Amino acid sequence: MQDQISKPIRVLIAKVGLDGHDRGAKVIASFLRDAGMEVIYTGLRQTPEMVVNAAMQEDVDVIGVSILSGAHMTVFPKLMDLMKQNGMEDVLLTGGGIIPDHDMKKLSESGVGKLFPPGTETETIVAYIKEEVSRRRKHLLGSKK
Repeated sequence: MQDQISKPIRVLIAKVGLDGHDRGAKVIASFLRDAGMEVIYTGLRQTPEMVVNAAMQEDVDVIGVSILSGAHMTVFPKLMDLMKQNGMEDVLLTGGGIIPDHDMKKLSESGVGKLFPPGTETETIVAYIKEEVSRRRKHLLGSKK
């Protein structure tokens, strides 16, 4: 049981749709790796289905989506639906990019994790992921007793 809590956090970083700007995603991936997480970067032009399939194959704790295209109100709900269909309620869906505050609030209310605007300190993102994954793992272990 303790192994489940202490194993490295696995994060899948994805760019969904036609958004071709991935510098931010690569920077975040590098910082997460430096923080001891195992990071899988899917590359550009992924579909929500491709992202969820990769997340299942890689057995990740977190899906992080970088989105600058303005399609966040389509992409995140689609990912949430696919995750629910595949029994991935224990996986954190988070991300960042150009997302207005009122849309962040709506997405949060629908179950999407914290979303980070450009300029967020990387330490803030690392700390959030560590805290949230730890909470989810402890909750999952508690429900298996």
